[in-house]
Amino acid sequence: MSGHLDYEINKELGECYLFMGELDKAEEYYKKAVGSNGIHPDPYIGLATVAIQRGDLDDALAMYEKAHEIEPSDKSFSGIGLIKMENGEKEEALPLFMEAARLNPENMVALFSIIRLGHELDRVAEIIPSLEAALEIDPGKHEVRYSLAGCHVCTGNKEAARVELEKILEADPEHAAAKEMLAQIQS
Repeated sequence: MSGHLDYEINKELGECYLFMGELDKAEEYYKKAVGSNGIHPDPYIGLATVAIQRGDLDDALAMYEKAHEIEPSDKSFSGIGLIKMENGEKEEALPLFMEAARLNPENMVALFSIIRLGHELDRVAEIIPSLEAALEIDPGKHEVRYSLAGCHVCTGNKEAARVELEKILEADPEHAAAKEMLAQIQS
């Protein structure tokens, strides 16, 4: 039992120091957490975050992959995806973000990365289901709905775009971007 308690305390301290920007201390406690009960992905995610703050992408990738081996999560999928994106491996990154969003439709890092890559890679039609799934969980995410409407416009489905934009304007009549896009597709 004490092993688990040590683990929790060390992980919490790691998170605290990371939040305060004290990377060396954060790393020290995350490493202790790994040592005290080495079957949790969280300290590796923490160590990956420390590595990213230091600009060490290779180390960050290794830590995300360790976390991923223990237990794949939306955090490990999107972490690996971010590093691949940073390294210019956009084609490899997109499916990782899509899997992250599938596991946790509220992972905004994954959703915004999907939107960005979908447009950059000219694979807009493929990302529509990820955005729709996120909106089923949280219909109030107007920025995601607005992006979805944009995707529909890109794929030539103006009617579907109009439906999404009207949902935004129903909830937020002053949403300027939605008004503008609606005016464009109706002209």
